[in-house]
Amino acid sequence: MVFIARRFVLRFYITPSQKRQADTLVATELRGPVDFDFKILRDATSNFDEANKLGEGGFGEVYKGTLKNGKVIAVKKLSLGQSARAISEFEGEVKLISNVHHRNLVRLLGCCNKGPERLLVYEYMPNSSLDRVLFGEGRQCLSWEARFDIILGTARGLAYLHEDFHVCIIHRDIKSSNILLDECFCAKIADFGLARLLPEDRSHLSTRVAGTLGYTAPEYAVHGQLTEKADTYSYGVVLLEIISGRKSIDLKQPPHMQYLLEWVWKLYETEEVLEIVDKTMGVEYAQEEVLRVINLGLLCTQASVIQRPMMSEIVTMLLSKTKINNLQTVPMQRALGYTVRGTHSDSGTSSSASNATVSTSLTAR
Repeated sequence: MVFIARRFVLRFYITPSQKRQADTLVATELRGPVDFDFKILRDATSNFDEANKLGEGGFGEVYKGTLKNGKVIAVKKLSLGQSARAISEFEGEVKLISNVHHRNLVRLLGCCNKGPERLLVYEYMPNSSLDRVLFGEGRQCLSWEARFDIILGTARGLAYLHEDFHVCIIHRDIKSSNILLDECFCAKIADFGLARLLPEDRSHLSTRVAGTLGYTAPEYAVHGQLTEKADTYSYGVVLLEIISGRKSIDLKQPPHMQYLLEWVWKLYETEEVLEIVDKTMGVEYAQEEVLRVINLGLLCTQASVIQRPMMSEIVTMLLSKTKINNLQTVPMQRALGYTVRGTHSDSGTSSSASNATVSTSLTAR
């Protein structure tokens, strides 16, 4: 299988009907973000000094900054056009995103749309991103309790986006690098650059594929059919990464272990699934609870969209402390490997999904 890394331009994708819905939301219920002066952010980051650089991704570079009042922030530099339309869209999109508030979502504090750069200002996360903690240079030995809290917190954040906000927001790029950790290792979902609104009168959206291979739901990667269950699938992959301490795709592993989800399913079928547990956790954990959560991860990655639970149901399952042992909560179908040759995104900067060569197998085991 061939997986190709892709980069995307930060845009909050809104169709005309969704935009009217969002405009009404902004006009009647939401407050706008703080408008930061460029000079203040430049001084806070020491003129975007490399020493203050926290990371870099497809959406821009992120720098640590300290305001004059001592508040520590994270400043993201974006690459956007300077046209009046681009600036107007940027302001409207930021106004909406800045009012999505939840304990498990990274808060957008404000922005700067004047000066040579377009900047987003976020709350600072001292413990960086989940992928760095799990398998980066800053890898740490997380206890089962800490991992469970991250799994639960991420589920709560997604449940809020899908079911508790004014409109359903599909993140579209749930992955370990987009889950940040505060000083208490509380999980916070970040980076809404690919997010889309799902109107109440629509069961799904048909759209070109965007996101990260290895986390993308098969029905979305192959057919471009997007629902909130695409986030559920991605969440299931991240859940298994948290338990195993393994990346979703790791070509350094032996061939049968390179693709995490396929490896976990094989062990599940032979009743050896506890072998995936990260050895750095030691042996001091409740095996029955870990097994229950692994089963939940496999339930989230079912081939059938209908069989995947809603995120609110996942939160309930995590808190119930009961076995997942009834017909509706036992993993039955696995989504086997799919390959996409060629790149495509909603930004229009790459070839469309229709021009990509896609091969897939979604048969039940």
